[in-house]
Amino acid sequence: MAITQAVANSFKKELLEGEHKFQYTSGDTFKLALYTSAATLNSSTTVYPGDSTGNQVPDSGQYTQGGGTLVKPNPSTSVASGVAIVTFSDLSFTGVTLTARGALIYNTSSSNKAVAVLNFGADKTATSGTFTIQFPAFTTSAAILRIGNA
Repeated sequence: MAITQAVANSFKKELLEGEHKFQYTSGDTFKLALYTSAATLNSSTTVYPGDSTGNQVPDSGQYTQGGGTLVKPNPSTSVASGVAIVTFSDLSFTGVTLTARGALIYNTSSSNKAVAVLNFGADKTATSGTFTIQFPAFTTSAAILRIGNA
């Protein structure tokens, strides 16, 4: 079992079909769910919950299975030097005791379709505290989702 960081293959096709809307206002609702190291998530993941064996992080404090809603800052999309980018605000869960190895970003406005799998590189923990997902800089070389020239 493994969590492999990737943009979901199904998401790439669905983008061309106009399925996902990342606009700051009137866009779709995206969530982020946390998973243990026992989960299997990768580019073939098509929908939430993604891992068929139920290896989501259990409910604790402010975190409940299914995760938290991602906030799109203004702006949440941009394009520069031929690279289109998307960002979200950092997401925190308070009062939690949990261990997570990765996460799944998915679109609740579109039948829970998978967007991207995140691998944290190691188990990350919080004990009676706050667990924060810090998104990378909103730049063409670092944004969480980037579409550019091959």
